[in-house]
Amino acid sequence: MDINVNNLMTQLTEIAFTYGPKLIGAIIVWIIGSMVVKWLLKTFSKVMDRKEMDDSLKPFLKSLVSILLKTMLIISVLSMLGIQMTSFIAILGAAGLAVGMALSGTLQNFAGGVVILLFKPYKVGDFIEAQGHIGSVKAIQIFTTVLLEPDNKTVIIPNGPLSTGSVINYSAQPTRRVDFNFGIAYGDSVDKARKILFQLFKDDKRILSDPAPFVGLKELADSSVNLTARAWVKAEDYWAVFFDINEKTYNTFNDEGINIPFPQMDVHLQK
Repeated sequence: MDINVNNLMTQLTEIAFTYGPKLIGAIIVWIIGSMVVKWLLKTFSKVMDRKEMDDSLKPFLKSLVSILLKTMLIISVLSMLGIQMTSFIAILGAAGLAVGMALSGTLQNFAGGVVILLFKPYKVGDFIEAQGHIGSVKAIQIFTTVLLEPDNKTVIIPNGPLSTGSVINYSAQPTRRVDFNFGIAYGDSVDKARKILFQLFKDDKRILSDPAPFVGLKELADSSVNLTARAWVKAEDYWAVFFDINEKTYNTFNDEGINIPFPQMDVHLQK
């Protein structure tokens, strides 16, 4: 019994002298490394603030850098303890490949989120049209983008298709052109209708003088003479101007004796 105890004590002493310094060194490296990681993250955050990066991009980049630094620290500590990292990394790589294949769609959306955050085809608050939906961007998340449609419906769109498909950003430019189409009856004066439209544009202070409004004869249709009118406004005034000018044109045409025809057909009966 005494021999077994002596052997055990001898083995424990050998283990302590063999692995003790490694363990102490690993603990020291972990403590110092954690402090260095915190300092690097704080410095990185300050750099992002000085660069005035988008607020939606900062948390993602900071978390990504944090994961990379902590992973490097863990690998360094495990190596100091004598753990063979070659096999560990091989197993980790195989597991990562399997998970990546299983979550290929999710990873595509993740990559799409990174692309959107980096290249900024749109930002929070923009009014966009994409993937058959139109609305204001409420949030840009890592995997999805959240839209609020004009009728207050919330739409969640995966970032993968958004990063590779067509996106119309109605808020990208400070001004937008409003296009109108009006039909007047054959026999009514085109010049009179044109003057009315120009006067309506002039009276509306939301319509910009540069570029100047335009009114032209678009086509001689079956039942009407069609005019096209174009005016430039600030992006936020687009819909208000569109609805107001349509209503004012209808009322003014009626007051001025200009007829707005509806589709009709003349039928001639012969015996």
